[in-house]
Amino acid sequence: MATTKEATRRKSGAAPRAGDLLVERRKGVLLLTLARPDRRNSLSEAMLRALQAAIADAGADPAIRAVVLAAEGSVFCAGHDLKELTAHRTDPDRGRAFTDKLMRLCATVMQAIVRCPKPVIAAVQGTASAAGCQLVATCDLAVASQEAQFCTPGVNIGLFCSTPMVALTRNVSRKRAMEMLLLGEMLPAKEAAEYGLVNRVVAPARVLEEALALAALIVAKPPVTISTGKEAFYKQIEMPLAEAYDYAAGVMVENMLHAESEEGIGAFLEKRPADWDKS
Repeated sequence: MATTKEATRRKSGAAPRAGDLLVERRKGVLLLTLARPDRRNSLSEAMLRALQAAIADAGADPAIRAVVLAAEGSVFCAGHDLKELTAHRTDPDRGRAFTDKLMRLCATVMQAIVRCPKPVIAAVQGTASAAGCQLVATCDLAVASQEAQFCTPGVNIGLFCSTPMVALTRNVSRKRAMEMLLLGEMLPAKEAAEYGLVNRVVAPARVLEEALALAALIVAKPPVTISTGKEAFYKQIEMPLAEAYDYAAGVMVENMLHAESEEGIGAFLEKRPADWDKS
């Protein structure tokens, strides 16, 4: 695992830039900071591979109980690096292989966030567009600055935001999602909260503080219960109603028999604080 504020560097087709992703531990929380402000924190291949590795490390590390994803500069994430994609148009296949690899890598990273047993919270200080908006939608929770904006503007440049659409349509209603996808207009933070894209909107100076405060609340909860609940949430939401109830009932049984439940319910009945270290 990377040390405090050490840039994550992983092998990829192109050498990762030092500082693409900063990794910092804070009392059970892994703070990941997109640190490519000169390129609007775009999701280059190097950035995606760094995120993939960091999320995998967080999931496997028992000392980490929550992840906060933040960014440097005025833009949270501008989506894919269009200059990187365009550079491959001179390839013999006009960039088909590279584009296919990058889109599938991005999809893998987004799914890794969903499957990570630790909740992932976005701290959105600025604009999140295209795959950047997808990244926010993919996170379990999101805190946004009053100055943050969200959009899926691909339609304006002839590249419909098809992969961001997957995460977007799992966060907001169909009509809202289609409006964002078809018009490509900027959505202010207040409206993004009304749409269900973000949880809270706060003053710009409080974005990271609020996200870390939410993470601290999660860190104080029983860890197996949290990971069990997150996994169950995403599994059942894709199931038909009867199948979802059947699945969730089985999860409840296993959860009830776990030591965390025994300790938590015992503490509640005995009117004492729960000691999760005992479980």
